[in-house]
Amino acid sequence: MEGLKNYISENKTRFLSELFDLLRIPSISSIESHKPDMYRAAEMWKKILLDAGADKAEVYETEGNPITYGEKIIDTSLPTVLVYAHMDVMPVDPIDLWDTDPFEPEVRDGKIFARGADDDKGQGFMHAKAFEFMVKSNQLPCNVKFLIEGEEEVGSVHLPKFCEENKELLKSDIILVSDTSMIAPGIPSITTGLRGLAYWQVEVTGPNRDLHSGLFGGAVANPINVLAKMIAQMTDEKGKVTIPGFYDDVIEVSEMERKKMAQAPFDEGNYKEALGVKELAGEEGYTTNERTGIRPSFDVCGIWGGYTGEGAKTVLPSKAYAKISSRLVPNQDHHKIAELFKSHFESIAPACVKVEVTILHGGQGYVCPIDLPAYRAAEKAYEYVFNRKPVPVRSGGSIPIISTFEEILGVKSVLMGFGLESDAIHSPNENYPLEQFYTGIEAIPHFYKYYAELMK
Repeated sequence: MEGLKNYISENKTRFLSELFDLLRIPSISSIESHKPDMYRAAEMWKKILLDAGADKAEVYETEGNPITYGEKIIDTSLPTVLVYAHMDVMPVDPIDLWDTDPFEPEVRDGKIFARGADDDKGQGFMHAKAFEFMVKSNQLPCNVKFLIEGEEEVGSVHLPKFCEENKELLKSDIILVSDTSMIAPGIPSITTGLRGLAYWQVEVTGPNRDLHSGLFGGAVANPINVLAKMIAQMTDEKGKVTIPGFYDDVIEVSEMERKKMAQAPFDEGNYKEALGVKELAGEEGYTTNERTGIRPSFDVCGIWGGYTGEGAKTVLPSKAYAKISSRLVPNQDHHKIAELFKSHFESIAPACVKVEVTILHGGQGYVCPIDLPAYRAAEKAYEYVFNRKPVPVRSGGSIPIISTFEEILGVKSVLMGFGLESDAIHSPNENYPLEQFYTGIEAIPHFYKYYAELMK
């Protein structure tokens, strides 16, 4: 890729300026009041793709948030790469833990700080700039299509229907995604597996109104107390999930693969120090990386009810709520798990309260074969820029649409991420190192070069 390093060096300031404009849009898909921001982000992505050299780009309506699609077809006989990214971001709460405005990006200590800096505006934007270089330098070796969605953070609810209705538009040989991370700075890795996801909201109702905790406490069940006890029953002392049938479809990973996973660099002491914890916890009999990569998990993502304001208020609440998620491994069906939890949780509710479980969203796990030409192209691209081969890893995270792509479009995805664990995605002070951002722009064109060569 002749002239690539110089192109990046000469355009660094412009790249950041354009990315910052995108980061300033509070495109939070889970909050209805931000719907106009989703359209602002979609239109900006349209402009980004056209300015980068796409032959056409359009914003498509869905029953939910918009989708931006763009393409450049140079020769129908050449392979086609479909780049997937998402324009939506997570909410910023708790806002008081941010050091700066989450939607006013700034660079500190060599890192871009903003919501979406890594997940996924920063990583998605790398592809646009890599594409721009290949077009302007006349070195684009493949056809390229872009699919930028606005609902990834809420489960890509309406994207499957869009894929079903636009199979020809999205026809490709491989899907390229940068929405994952590397093991550590300077240690590249390719994500070969993603966990699936099931997500619920629980509502526990006790008395028909909030009560005085002195007059009624001890005589009427407190929904928060009941909810806490019910949640505590969902895992046992060995860290296993207790929902009947939960593990029925879990495929045990072979000892050989576990040994390969163990070769990935990992310092448990540094891991604990970075998180500020003294001890780790999880399913007995598995390492930390195995717990997050090849085993399912169960977590309460939020719990609330009663009085949470400043000072004291002696109240026995009428209702309590929780948002709960379970990360699933390949072969676990998220629909089945969702129903298993709903049925079990509602069945163990004591008669003193009413419990209702609502299934919010979910997605299947995914595994990428390491013998794909696209995987080998990504491997060679990483090796070119980092001077070392990437390690295949299984991620604890979920990108539900990836398995749906394979199911509907019949196309595999290669997860070529550049984020780091320290980027604090989904958390206050999300950030993305400039070095990772620029290295990603450098590595992506080499993926196209090697992929085109391997597909000849």
